Amino acid sequence: MSPYLDKLLEINGVEKNFDIPSGFFAKQILHALNDITLTLYRGKTLALVGESGCGKTTLGKTILGLYPPSKGSIRFKGEEISRHTPSQRGALQQKMQMIFQDPYASLNPRKRIETILEQPLHLHANMSKQMRRKSILSICEETGIDPASLQRYPHQFSGGQQQRIAIARAMILHPELILADEPIASLDVSIQAQILNLMMQLQKKYHMAMLFITHDIAVVRYVSDFVAVMYLGEIVEYADKETLFNHPVHPYTQMLFASVPTLHNHIVKESLQKQNEIPSPINLPQGCFFADRCPLKVATCTQAHPELATYNKGHLVRCPVAP
Repeated sequence: MSPYLDKLLEINGVEKNFDIPSGFFAKQILHALNDITLTLYRGKTLALVGESGCGKTTLGKTILGLYPPSKGSIRFKGEEISRHTPSQRGALQQKMQMIFQDPYASLNPRKRIETILEQPLHLHANMSKQMRRKSILSICEETGIDPASLQRYPHQFSGGQQQRIAIARAMILHPELILADEPIASLDVSIQAQILNLMMQLQKKYHMAMLFITHDIAVVRYVSDFVAVMYLGEIVEYADKETLFNHPVHPYTQMLFASVPTLHNHIVKESLQKQNEIPSPINLPQGCFFADRCPLKVATCTQAHPELATYNKGHLVRCPVAP
């Protein structure tokens, strides 16, 4: 990893457990995140990819403080933020913002667009009414929103325009970190590329970091600088984009790539597409979480849980039997 990259967010050994009632006085523990360690660099995009339910969104919400971590450390610009009080988390909102999958659900249907965009400025910026208006018009120009439509309500816009509004709201404070949770999944294919290009343009202009959560491998290849592959609440492989796409090592990563026809190559084998049930996050296996679905499984895979270890410089893999 380049020593010249500026670390913005450092996640170390983060776990998140939820208590699940299983009777009048009994409870079970759902292990949503398991020993997550990641670093986000200023100006770079880390794509977090994996199947639905693997914990990607939970990690995003834990970073933002919507869920307190059960264990581990989250540091933003060197400051520990995982134990912040609600008021301290509020101050961080100027620097960290989230873009959600469903833009309509994230926008208040009872408020006009101008009010939605002005609210973050009211809360976090000491601006006059004239300055707030100038900021709103500026972000509208940057995100492709017609200023003439500012007095309309969210339901009067298309899905693509709603997501532009959500992006404008997130960007109006010029945050240093954007958490994008499947931001194009609910949009028409014809609109997806426009939204991706917009986000990349804004990132380049403001040199912000981005955690891009998705299950779409093609999107990962388009937007990312680094890629973390997640399975059942843990990272199973991490590398820069070129390394991961040219030489995926973990069998689960190879299985994900095998599901995308345009990514088939000599590394991918049909046997890697073997599909068994995903283990329950309540009763985690003793050994490798992926063992029951893995064509490379040996006896030791079910006996001890593998660590995320260095495979090559900057390339981490959680699989001791991977080639």
